[in-house]
Amino acid sequence: MTATSHASRNPRLVTLPSLPGLGGLYAKGVASSGRIAVTRSPVGRVLPGPRDLVLPDVVYRVDDVPTSGVTEHLTAYQRLIGERVCDTLPAGYLHVLAFPLATALMVRGDFPLPLLGLVHVSNAVSVHRPVGVGDVLEVRASAEHLRAHRRGVQVDLVTEVSTGGELAYRGVSTYLAKGFGLPPDEPPSRRIEEAPREEFVPPLPTARWELGSGTGRAYGAISGDRNPIHTSVLGAKAFGFPRTIAHGMYTAARALAEVGAARGDAYDWTVEFEKPVLLPGTVQVAITRVPDGAPHPGGFAYVGWHGRSGKRHFSGAVTPR
Repeated sequence: MTATSHASRNPRLVTLPSLPGLGGLYAKGVASSGRIAVTRSPVGRVLPGPRDLVLPDVVYRVDDVPTSGVTEHLTAYQRLIGERVCDTLPAGYLHVLAFPLATALMVRGDFPLPLLGLVHVSNAVSVHRPVGVGDVLEVRASAEHLRAHRRGVQVDLVTEVSTGGELAYRGVSTYLAKGFGLPPDEPPSRRIEEAPREEFVPPLPTARWELGSGTGRAYGAISGDRNPIHTSVLGAKAFGFPRTIAHGMYTAARALAEVGAARGDAYDWTVEFEKPVLLPGTVQVAITRVPDGAPHPGGFAYVGWHGRSGKRHFSGAVTPR
């Protein structure tokens, strides 16, 4: 068995007529997750069979995506997240726009990992130029860099948004599939271990978020991501959570909004997710300037944590380009 980012250096370009709807994709993902689950042993070793850990060798593309009619939806997103209401699509909104195309890749019959149970562990976004209401977009999505991890395997879902033939946005969402294993003869360079984390000492908070029990439903209504772990107590309990949890991209996008206009028109935005935010819940947040000589100089570091336990929920950086 093998593991590879793409079977060739020239993946097949598949053009779809429009961006798909997430509702139908999730239904398809439930069915495909059940099929993939039976190919694993109880200890997580992938059993011999026709399904190898090979990513689909395709790039999905949708041309001529209009934004002229998104003003009402964009405004609702901006108000929920705390972004300034304007005609510029922030990076978090572009993630929402492109996410269904990436999901369409993850529910393909030849995608080797189950949609249900994938854990979103990090995001790395580059905004090269602002995208405004009225721009006509090309959206692309691909799956890349399948690699081993001590708890399973990780994969990157890459989305790109271009306008006028120019790349405006690139987002890399990294997911962990627990319990999967790559072949024992896989080169050591592909067996990724987590670097030890430094002990987290909470800084002085600059904000305090009071997140109500309906936060997941509110973001789900705007983003289309109605995964039951975010919208249903029973659904959350089925996956081992005592209550619903906030969407990771809601918390990351809200931190981006807290940075505000200081990020500029072009910026890099990263986030790593750790402990999920249970709803209802309170999140302490600190956003600080990055000093010269440190990683991401001239930018902003942010972190969110649980006030009582001191456990970190997420951390990241926003750096003007």
